[in-house]
Amino acid sequence: MWYRKNVGGWGRAARLIGGGLMLICGVVALHASPLGLLLSGAGVVTLVTGVFGYCPACAVAGREPLKG
Repeated sequence: MWYRKNVGGWGRAARLIGGGLMLICGVVALHASPLGLLLSGAGVVTLVTGVFGYCPACAVAGREPLKG
């Protein structure tokens, strides 16, 4: 792989749950308005970082994953 995982177990779970909620709220609750689409886009990015366990922003900051 070209990346090293930098998001731990609890962080991945939180990103998956939070990203899913952001996606649903952006599309359903905000009726896919411009603000809702922005929130949905952020939710998709959060979901992807949770799925792969890699966050580019955390890599730039030099963050190491927490154990757990």
